[in-house]
Amino acid sequence: MGELVKKLIASLSAGTLVLTAFTATASAQTPVRAPDQVQATPRQPVAIGYGGAVSSVDPDATNIGLDVLRRGGNAVDAAVATAAALGVTEPYSAGIGGGGYFVYYNAKRHRVYTIDGRETAPATMPSDAFVDKQTGQPYTFANAVTSGVSIGVPGTLATWNSALKQWGSLSLGNALQPAEGLAERGFVVDPTFHLQTLENKSRFSQVVPTAKLFLPNGDAPQVGSLFKNPELAATYKLIGQQGPSVFYNGQLSGEMAAVAKNPPKTPDATLPFYPGYLRTSDLASYRAIDRTPTKVRYDGLSVYGMPPSSSGGITVGEALNILQPQHIAQMSTTQALHTYLEASALAFADRGAYIGDPAYVDVPQKELLSKGFGAERSCLIDPQKAATKPVPAGSPDGRYSRCAKGTTVEQRPDTEGRSTTHLVTADKWGNVVSYTLTIEQTGGSGITVPGRGFLLNNELTDFSFVPDPKDPNIVAGGKRPRSSMSPTIVLRGNRPYIAIGSPGGSTIITTVLQTLTNRLDRGMTLPQAIAAPRASQRNTASVTAEQSFIDKYGAALAPYGHTFTPAGAPGSSAAEIGAVAALEFLPGGAILAAAEPTRRGGGAAGVVRER
Repeated sequence: MGELVKKLIASLSAGTLVLTAFTATASAQTPVRAPDQVQATPRQPVAIGYGGAVSSVDPDATNIGLDVLRRGGNAVDAAVATAAALGVTEPYSAGIGGGGYFVYYNAKRHRVYTIDGRETAPATMPSDAFVDKQTGQPYTFANAVTSGVSIGVPGTLATWNSALKQWGSLSLGNALQPAEGLAERGFVVDPTFHLQTLENKSRFSQVVPTAKLFLPNGDAPQVGSLFKNPELAATYKLIGQQGPSVFYNGQLSGEMAAVAKNPPKTPDATLPFYPGYLRTSDLASYRAIDRTPTKVRYDGLSVYGMPPSSSGGITVGEALNILQPQHIAQMSTTQALHTYLEASALAFADRGAYIGDPAYVDVPQKELLSKGFGAERSCLIDPQKAATKPVPAGSPDGRYSRCAKGTTVEQRPDTEGRSTTHLVTADKWGNVVSYTLTIEQTGGSGITVPGRGFLLNNELTDFSFVPDPKDPNIVAGGKRPRSSMSPTIVLRGNRPYIAIGSPGGSTIITTVLQTLTNRLDRGMTLPQAIAAPRASQRNTASVTAEQSFIDKYGAALAPYGHTFTPAGAPGSSAAEIGAVAALEFLPGGAILAAAEPTRRGGGAAGVVRER
């Protein structure tokens, strides 16, 4: 094991493993608080040890989760506390104004459970909500995103409450207290927070409460300055005292509905700020839903994911079924990458044709995840040539033949935002959480609830803007827009092996898939698999890729017919694909916690007791 640890550490560009020490111990019901001293918390992307682990994009949030574990809390308690802290330090990616998907492994029952906390469309929202009534043309995404029409009913708080009631040991109020303290005392602004604020400055400046909170003195907070959010601290305290009812049935629900209907824009605003459909009745009727996870077998492992309304579990699972007959572990690097890209395109074709909210769409989940369908799709991969994109969707009808080509081509614009955040936790009892949460676009709708300190989501832009009745992702009142969030837990036997997830809009699916195949098939350690350059083939003519991937593999993949488009402008947040947080459970009981070494400024991994 010593050699494995050396190999893992040597694979990182970061420095030595140093964890913030926490010394307080108490029962799980003892209120837990953020450290009193505010300072720039060191980031480290890997840690190995015992007693539990946390990985997220932010060191303050990770340390809060670890503190909960040290005080006797379990993985669910730590996940909620970490997520609430990310609502403070990553407010443009997550928070109580958004939604997400929670995947939980119960060590006593050896079972995986999920909670669908996805936002829903307001009940009165029509199918043509994103169509300009005067021109008959769909709104542009830039205009739709910063408006009331994009705001869905938030599900994050309901998710936290449901998870804690079913599996946690802390009350919701106690789980929120560390983040409340963090918001009150503040955190040190890092380059990522500064850059994301600058990238949103134009639209933030047109919303009165957003400009007041996030653009002090009219500009983005400077790197190294202290950013406080006492309004959010007060909101967390209010929820802790009165419970989620104050959010879904009380004063906060009226305030959210009011700003969605009439966004608080500045007098000189240039964006149209289309009014939304959110009402207090929509908030009062919201429910987080327990769902049965998706499951596929891959090289003897059980891979569990999130079912619809997310497309993540099915698309990752189908892609793995397509890859299984290919045996990419036996291929050269170039051949393996070609095969990965082709498998992803095939799975995305089926995602677009068949997956939507199961309350509104008859999703053929069993067939999409069947080995027969995966083999039929796998046979279409030419080992020497990339198929012309978009490839047709298959026919998951239970009757499978060799290399059936499919008959449907459905290619629609991708408006899914690439922000979001992800965290993983594990405790000393063996329970594990993989949780992805979001407010959609970086900065969500851009609309902050006045006096409450949190942004509302723009999740409804994940629906298709064109009201095509054949589209499984068409807008409907009460419907959950299709998501790509892919929180995943892999079991070996009935024990956890890997827990993983990422932000990144529709690139979440390919990020999780590529990182898993890097680890399972290409001989990389988990930190190496996370750090490797990424490419995302989502059934499009050109592959979206990080510049580092293009530089390293573009020339080798060109003879296959693959072409590449950089993910974003150099130096922008869009230039990176994903931001993985993951855990691997090592022989002997140790846990490897891993996060990004450089993306989003580097993530933060920690363990309760360092090895």
